[in-house]
Amino acid sequence: MRFRRLCAAVLLAALLPVPAPASAAATTCEDVYTPVQFGLIRQTMYGRLCVPQGAKTVQVLIPGGTYTSGYWDIPVDGETRSVTRAMNKAGIATMAVDRIGSGRSTKPLSILVDVPNQAEAVHQVIGNLRPRFAKVLVGGHSIGSAIAMAEAGRYRDVDGVLVTGMTHQWDYVRAVPALTNLIPALIDPKLSLRGLDVGYLTTAPGSRYTMFHAPGPSIAAVNTLDEATKDVVSAGEFVTTALMSNLVLPVSALINVPVMTVQTSADYFCGTPPLGADCSSAQALVRSEKPFYPKAPRLDGFVVNGYGHVFNFDTKTAGGYHAAVIAWQRGLG
Repeated sequence: MRFRRLCAAVLLAALLPVPAPASAAATTCEDVYTPVQFGLIRQTMYGRLCVPQGAKTVQVLIPGGTYTSGYWDIPVDGETRSVTRAMNKAGIATMAVDRIGSGRSTKPLSILVDVPNQAEAVHQVIGNLRPRFAKVLVGGHSIGSAIAMAEAGRYRDVDGVLVTGMTHQWDYVRAVPALTNLIPALIDPKLSLRGLDVGYLTTAPGSRYTMFHAPGPSIAAVNTLDEATKDVVSAGEFVTTALMSNLVLPVSALINVPVMTVQTSADYFCGTPPLGADCSSAQALVRSEKPFYPKAPRLDGFVVNGYGHVFNFDTKTAGGYHAAVIAWQRGLG
């Protein structure tokens, strides 16, 4: 029944005209640098805040490993691949952040960069946004989803959680070989000049299409952009993500607000349980993931087909994916 309601809401969201306050011209964007306590040290988390006129809800969006805030606003083929612009047009504000250690955020020693500390930093960003908005949602992709779940479960300061590119059951047979494409950033031709320590990792040159996009179409402009804008991830983020999102001790068990999970059937996180969640349909995905959200009052799902791990780059299903997230958010009241 819940799935039918979500489908109806998605259809309605696609058919209804966008309200005037959500027009692109009425959206104001700014770069925000938030001082945060990061474990025992002070750091700065960068975010791109875009606020449509009259927006009462903001989504704080966290990218996955080796990606930055730009993952949520991909500048290829206009606005088709942009989650943030789709949300802004629907009247929802967005704050896409760079994880500490990446992008325009500060870069401490990699040993300090893990999911709990990232969640603490995001919690402080949310605290700064709270006075401006009636509702705050936190969302992420891949490792960013682990951070979002940790933040929501520990601090309980959000009204909803968007989990993309991550489930609690991994297909290790496919995932482990893919991780062999990771190298220390200090030996990467593009990133070595940053002076990062050996615990910061990135992808080997030329490996991103196979690792992240296949079986989606290989598009030259997309591949070039993805290689040119690649960033880093810490080894600690990988380890703590695995520890906090597994079958035994899922941090998601602490989340007490509605959750939406969006996955792609071709991802490393999908397969035949327990080697991957069942992503054959939205209903199957919800059935697979529901045991890991025992306190969430609601769990909705959406499945992207025909693309790899970084499905924000996909154009074939972007409209349905964006509409589903908008409908879910509006359904929170």
